[in-house]
Amino acid sequence: MQIYRQLVGKLDACLLVFLLAVSASLVSAEVDLDRMLSLAGQRYGDSGVASVSAWYDLRAKAASQPDTAKLRLVNDFFNRLTYFGEDIDIWGKQDYWATPLETLGRAQGDCEDFAIAKYVTLKLLGIPSEKLRMTYVKARIGGPQSSIVQAHMVLSYYPAPDDEPLVLDSLISDIRPASRRTDLTMIFGFNAEGLWVGGASPRAANPSQRLSKWQSVLARMREEGID
Repeated sequence: MQIYRQLVGKLDACLLVFLLAVSASLVSAEVDLDRMLSLAGQRYGDSGVASVSAWYDLRAKAASQPDTAKLRLVNDFFNRLTYFGEDIDIWGKQDYWATPLETLGRAQGDCEDFAIAKYVTLKLLGIPSEKLRMTYVKARIGGPQSSIVQAHMVLSYYPAPDDEPLVLDSLISDIRPASRRTDLTMIFGFNAEGLWVGGASPRAANPSQRLSKWQSVLARMREEGID
């Protein structure tokens, strides 16, 4: 979550712009299941292999379903499989973006890891990138009258460009329209198509800029069998 605190303060254009460019590499992604299973076994043992196998079975089950069913299946899968944890406790780092294999293998992640895993899985299931946005929000914790706010990331799904999004969240199991998530305030969202700040229109982007964390996620995904 450290990167959130940096970005909310100044929305560092160099970081955000590169997210848009490199996210496009997921558009035609394919999965090498044998490699993923082999690495899961080496790194995480039988439990990791079981998680990857369950994830692959999920994709087979969801492949022919409508988008709404895909959302529900993927959201439920990761919310049930994965326990929330802080990066420092899971990875020994203040801020670490995990690949889907790493999240599956550890069965742990923070909000960014949940969102990344759901985003990648839904992309692999054929949902277009323009319908999905990784969304940084401020989340109010403790009820409607609470003044406690924490940085958080969710995945937003837009049935059509001007429609109200549905929110896939690691904090609750239900997928709800954004209007029913009054505990969340959008800061910015991004996908392979653009960057939205507070619900505004997409910004122009220069794809030559660099973002090391997301670039690292994509590079590790390729090494792990998602290319």
